[in-house]
Amino acid sequence: MLRFQHSEYLWFLLTIVILVGLFLLAVKDRRKKLKTIGDEALVNFQLRKFNMKAQRFKFILLLLALFTGIIGLANLQANAKTQKVNRKGIDVMIALDVSKSMLAKDESPNRLEKAKQFVSKLIDKIGNNRVGLIVFAGRAYVSVPLTVDFSALKMNLSTISPASIPSQGTVLGEAIKMARESFNPKDTKYKSIVLISDGEDHDENANNEVKKAVEEGIMINTVGIGSVNGSPIWDDELQENKKDAEGNEIISKLNEEELQTIATNGEGIYTQLNNAENVAKSMATQINSTEKKSFGDVVFADYNNYFQYFLLLSLALITIEFFISERKKIATA
Repeated sequence: MLRFQHSEYLWFLLTIVILVGLFLLAVKDRRKKLKTIGDEALVNFQLRKFNMKAQRFKFILLLLALFTGIIGLANLQANAKTQKVNRKGIDVMIALDVSKSMLAKDESPNRLEKAKQFVSKLIDKIGNNRVGLIVFAGRAYVSVPLTVDFSALKMNLSTISPASIPSQGTVLGEAIKMARESFNPKDTKYKSIVLISDGEDHDENANNEVKKAVEEGIMINTVGIGSVNGSPIWDDELQENKKDAEGNEIISKLNEEELQTIATNGEGIYTQLNNAENVAKSMATQINSTEKKSFGDVVFADYNNYFQYFLLLSLALITIEFFISERKKIATA
């Protein structure tokens, strides 16, 4: 079975139709202008060195080069073989703090971007599991439900910012509740939450939600980001650090105690996010060590790619077109 891996590129084939139309209009306009110049025989004599057939042939070559290039970008594939695999894993909801305190620059380039780097690495290391994403500040929202489409999840992750949540704050309890309600209530295990935050605001409701989560067989791991000494919060709109009503810079500090308590009560682990790669490894090890459930049989198709042949053909056609001259060789007596 043939298919195109990136079929969206096939829309560019419409440019070929447009170019053909423009070329025909240009030829028609050229003939019209030549008739207005003067005697037709004289005009033809003046243009005797111009090879119209070569020009048209060069245009056809460029169209073919464009066509094969687009087919190459779309990547024509042929199904080589299929195999059925029984996937086993757990459901993981990642809850990411996107409050404005996450813009503090005690991590490079800031806490939020460092956290997003960590999430991306963690997703790569727990690939056999279903993963979802929750973002929270003053409210919590499901950004991506549980999925195995990690490319879509990462694309969504890249667009997240404090502007994603209109109300500010750090509602750890609501984030845990939202994650808890995203799981299948019939499962008494095979579930984990990874909570990433600076834990700056104390949330009295968090411990109640942690207890409910544990009762439902959910393990909660927490990742703290930021420094315990604190850092100013950068304001992108004002291009300066945030200040309070008295004009003093607002300092945001990592609340490790809050996050450690949640992890301990949630039967998980707490880790401070220093090195994204190392923390992702340890967190993935923790998650993958839990008992896994079967997600059922999944059929994987292995495809052969042919994009390279079309791109090489496109390059060859362009090269040939380049060496074809539009000038005729006229013998001189």
